[in-house]
Amino acid sequence: MRAYFYVALLLLLLFGGISGYLYNTFSTLASMDFTPPPVRVAVATAREETWPSTLAAVGSIRATRGVNLAAETSGEIINISVNSGEQVVAGQLLLTLNDSVEQASLRRARANLVLARQLFERDASLIRQQSIPQSQLDRSRADLDVAIASLAEIEAQLDNKRIVAPFAGSVGIIDVKRGDYIENGTAITTLQDLRELEIDFSVPARHFPSLRKGLPITVRTASSDRSYAAILEAVDVAVDPGTRNLALRAALQESDGLLPGMFAELRIDLQQPRQVITLPETAVSYSLQGDTVFAVEEDADGLLVNPRVVKTGVVRDGRIAISSGVMVGDRIASVGQNKLYRGARIVAEDNPPAFTQ
Repeated sequence: MRAYFYVALLLLLLFGGISGYLYNTFSTLASMDFTPPPVRVAVATAREETWPSTLAAVGSIRATRGVNLAAETSGEIINISVNSGEQVVAGQLLLTLNDSVEQASLRRARANLVLARQLFERDASLIRQQSIPQSQLDRSRADLDVAIASLAEIEAQLDNKRIVAPFAGSVGIIDVKRGDYIENGTAITTLQDLRELEIDFSVPARHFPSLRKGLPITVRTASSDRSYAAILEAVDVAVDPGTRNLALRAALQESDGLLPGMFAELRIDLQQPRQVITLPETAVSYSLQGDTVFAVEEDADGLLVNPRVVKTGVVRDGRIAISSGVMVGDRIASVGQNKLYRGARIVAEDNPPAFTQ
C-alpha cells in the first residue's frame, strides 16, 4: 500500500508541476500585446482645383492638299520627269505617255485652221464686194469654227497624255516605270503638300452642344513625345446613322515630323472650366468591387484608416478627379495602401522621403 501511495504522490507532484508551468506560460502570453504595429504610409490632402473640360478622341492625319495621281487615258510611258520623294511646283510635268498620234493630229488640225481662217477672210472680203452669196460666207465661218474646235480637241487629248502636278508638294513612291503600258485609272503616285496638315476624327453625337469652330486641340502621335497644337476647323452637319458619331476636322498649326496617314490622339479643350476635388492618382485602389481610398481618421489612441468607395473621373498630370466619396481637406493614404485594412493604425508621413506621390 505504501508503494501505491508514493506512486500517487509522485504523479501528483509531476502533474502539478506541469499545470503550474502551463498556467504561468499562458498567463504571460495573455498579458502580452499582440496588436500590429502602426503602418507607415504617405498621406495626401484632398484639394479643390480648377480643371478644363476636355474631350478625348482619335483620328487620322491627312494633307489639306493631297491626291493620288492616275492616268486619264491609256498608253505607253515614254518619259518620267521626276524622282520618288522629289519636291515639285504647281504645273510641273511629271509623266508623259506616247503621244505620236496626237502630235500628228495636232499638226493636221493647225494646218486646217490656217486654211479655214484664210478662206473665211477671203470670203469676208468678197462679201463686201457682193461677189459671193451670204451662204458661202456662213459656210466659211462654220468651217473656221470647226477647225478651232478640232484643234482644241486635239490639244485636250495631248493634255491627257501628260501628268502634271496640280499643286506644289512632295511626290511619293512612283509605282510605274518607263516603257510600262498603263490603262485609264492606273495609279501612278501620290502628291502631298506637307506644309498644311489636318486631322479627321469623330466623337459621340451627344457632345455636339459643346463643340464649335475654333476650339483649341492638343495632338499627340506615336512618332514623337511632343504635343502639337491644332484648331477645330469644321463640325459636320449630320450624324452618321450607323455609328451615331459626329465627324469633325481639325487644322494642325505645325507639321514638322508628321505625315499623312499617321494615327493621332486628340484632346479638345471645351473651354468650360470646372471645379473638381483631386487626389494623387496613387491614392486610389482599383478593384472589381469599386474604386477605394483609405481615409485617415483620428481617435484617442492616434491615427487609423478606414476604406471608402469613391467615384473617380479623369486623370491629369498625376492627379485624379474624385466626384464622390471624398471632401476637400480629407486626408487620404496615398502610398502604402497594400498594407492597410479597416481600422489599421498608421503613422502618417505628409512629406516622407521614402515615398513619392
